[in-house]
Amino acid sequence: MFKDLRGVASVVSGYMGGHLIKPSYRQVCEGDSGHAEVVQINFDPAQLPYADVLGVFFSIHDPTTLNRQGNDHGTQYRSAIFYHSPEQQGTAQRVMAEVAPLFEAPIVTELNPVEQFYPAEDYHQDYFSKNPAQPYCMFVVAPKVVKFRKQYVDRLKR
Repeated sequence: MFKDLRGVASVVSGYMGGHLIKPSYRQVCEGDSGHAEVVQINFDPAQLPYADVLGVFFSIHDPTTLNRQGNDHGTQYRSAIFYHSPEQQGTAQRVMAEVAPLFEAPIVTELNPVEQFYPAEDYHQDYFSKNPAQPYCMFVVAPKVVKFRKQYVDRLKR
């Protein structure tokens, strides 16, 4: 979804926040690596401010469920933001406080400094575009993509 926004140069799926070096998708899914599934977003802040990236983040997932996103559960599904600077940390804290009233439960999103990022395997990159007929993509991801495109239609790449 992020790749469709103006100002986003690239999006890479991967893993961060764990203790294994170069974990595999299987290791992350088993929950033993300590890593969260994340996306690394390279963007132009002149076109897409960091606060707006975070606004999108909070609109496309549930930041109130500990170690869970829908039917997916485990520490790899935790809501987490990894910041690169004290300025990003402060912006994330501000945005979290601003969006908190929009949710019925408290936000449990972790806020941590960036650690080693490990890109996911090639088959995991741009998974939805490559596998639109896969049941998870059809029934879980596709509705989120439709909602995202409606909500951010004015910010999409043409």
